[in-house]
Amino acid sequence: MTKLATRLVMVFALLTAGFTQAAQDNPQVVLKTEIGDILVELFPKAAPVSVDNFVKLVNDYHYDGLIFHRVISGFMIQAGGFTFDFSPRESSRGSIVNESSNGLKNKRGTLAMARMNDPDSASAQFFINHKSNGFLNPKGDNKGYAVFGAVVAGMNVVDAIAAVETQTLGYYADVPVKPIRILSARLVNPESWTPLPEPAPAPVIEKPVPIR
Repeated sequence: MTKLATRLVMVFALLTAGFTQAAQDNPQVVLKTEIGDILVELFPKAAPVSVDNFVKLVNDYHYDGLIFHRVISGFMIQAGGFTFDFSPRESSRGSIVNESSNGLKNKRGTLAMARMNDPDSASAQFFINHKSNGFLNPKGDNKGYAVFGAVVAGMNVVDAIAAVETQTLGYYADVPVKPIRILSARLVNPESWTPLPEPAPAPVIEKPVPIR
């Protein structure tokens, strides 16, 4: 199949799925969930490390079968770390640098990396802002939550996920009573993405064996 034919097939697939926006210059990923599809556009110029990490995890099928495990209406929906029975799925990649100072804001519909207290602890978990959350943006010396993409179609699906009934499950709060899975996550325009080189592994330094 020629490159032109492949692109036409991809555009047709997007249109028949209910999307009106065809592939753009920026990478786009379709999150196919149990209640509908969410098309997201990624911003590699503003958040190169976050986008590179996310796309590589998509290509490794990390997100397939994972659930939206933390859902707070009027705040955000979070995914990327747990299966339907709440078994954790660890990232195959290391943590990444925080890119929250890239000028992108945590507005409704944007994607941002979830993290721990350490600003550089994000790995695979991400969230979609259900409303604009200015307090998640960096302020002064305080790092925020790095925005790296935005929903371009399927906010109705985000709204539907945000509206589900939640519960406390063990140590975890705001867990949907009925799990909503990401059936698949796929990069729809691979030609738009150029992977960053992987960091060189740290040299192995062997300690000398003492002679007795």
